[in-house]
Amino acid sequence: MSDPVPPGAPVGRHRYRVGATTPAPVEVVWPLVGEARRWRDWSFLTRTELEREGEPAPDGVGAIRHFSRYGVGSREEVVAWDPPHHLAYRILRGFPVRNYLADVTLTPEGDGTRIDWSGSFDPKIPGSGPVLDAVLSRMMQGFADSLATHAADLAGG
Repeated sequence: MSDPVPPGAPVGRHRYRVGATTPAPVEVVWPLVGEARRWRDWSFLTRTELEREGEPAPDGVGAIRHFSRYGVGSREEVVAWDPPHHLAYRILRGFPVRNYLADVTLTPEGDGTRIDWSGSFDPKIPGSGPVLDAVLSRMMQGFADSLATHAADLAGG
């Protein structure tokens, strides 16, 4: 188990929080979000791979993930990995942000799962915070919704 927020991790001033609910149990949802290579199964991303394995292997803390669509994307490091309930990552490259830290939390809700996706960041470009708030909120809501739908399909719901 790893800490929810790594000690000394900078927390950005801008924040978003989105979520979705799926009838699929946590055990179906977790591998989809916790395993980097599975993201292309349910998201708009066309390249989802590990650059470096983490601990525990392969997707745990310290894993470096590369996600992209048509060559445009992000390089991220897993900073917390607590299957099957919590994943946290920081962006290393690919977005005009600093101090980006995101948390994905899966919580059993009845027979299904509540997906909570939150993050914080500081914009690299002065004045771009409100635009990035909107872009990241919309993108992460799309991820949460797509994850929920795909998990439900896999679970037969």
